[in-house]
Amino acid sequence: MAHPKHKVSSTRRDKRRTHYKATVPTVATCSNCGSPVLYHRVCPECGFYRGKLAIEKAE
Repeated sequence: MAHPKHKVSSTRRDKRRTHYKATVPTVATCSNCGSPVLYHRVCPECGFYRGKLAIEKAE
């Protein structure tokens, strides 16, 4: 097992971790019903994807 020769300071440790962050999901509007939809996913309200009916939704 490798053992560190020197203590890693908190500043150096935190600089290494700066890129671990959550991203905000990209939201579009459905072209059929206008509800907010995540990109590359079927609309949960009407079942349309890219202008075509993908899932038959029960009324």
